[in-house]
Amino acid sequence: MNVVIIEDEQHTAKDLVTCIKKAEPAAEVVAVLSSVKEAAAFLKDAPDLDLIFSDIQLGDGLSFSLFDTAENRTPVIFCTAYDEYALHAFKAAGIDYILKPFTVKSIAASLAKYKDLKEKLSKNSSSYKNIGELFSNAKTQEQKSVLVYHKEKITPVRIENIAVFYLQHELTNLVTFDKQHYFISHTLEELEKMTSDQFYRANRQYLVNRSAVRDVSQYFGRKLLINLTIPFPEKITVGKVKTTPFLAWLANS
Repeated sequence: MNVVIIEDEQHTAKDLVTCIKKAEPAAEVVAVLSSVKEAAAFLKDAPDLDLIFSDIQLGDGLSFSLFDTAENRTPVIFCTAYDEYALHAFKAAGIDYILKPFTVKSIAASLAKYKDLKEKLSKNSSSYKNIGELFSNAKTQEQKSVLVYHKEKITPVRIENIAVFYLQHELTNLVTFDKQHYFISHTLEELEKMTSDQFYRANRQYLVNRSAVRDVSQYFGRKLLINLTIPFPEKITVGKVKTTPFLAWLANS
């Protein structure tokens, strides 16, 4: 198993090498890289790699920039002192997320997860080297759930149970039919593709589930006001330019 470590704290990198070797004696740490720039240069012409252990906050930026592209085909285990990046990590070919300080036990658990995923993909006649491609393709397929990060846990929420996605202070949120509120890392543009025609982009701020629309009323300036079946404090309006396509969409319910 060929492993690369991306970590800018030298003593932490040494501890990680030790933990990996204790947890998996057959593992070969082929490089320890200390910056985004150094890692980018190495990974561009890297030998065959099986796994990457990476910190997130490095001296010259976030390591996500290394993995947010379709070219990345190597699974990543993120090791960090911060928990707020968990959702982004799983979008960037991350298969696990370890909070520092890590231990031999936590590293061993992550390696076991890697082996289990590798075995399952192998049974499905899929190359584990293409895990990045599998994650990328999943974004273009119709999804049944989205992942939300809440109280240090990552939870799947079925799209059919979501009444509305909305922007607030440039962050994307969602509200379920049972009135649960969550933050989500996807943009509304990404969610439009994921939710197909069950949802309508009323305006720049709101993406509404057809099942959540109780009725529609006239509003100022020839706009429409969408009234939801759940309590929602904000006014969701549809501009006059989008009135006809919106009503056509609503008629298909």
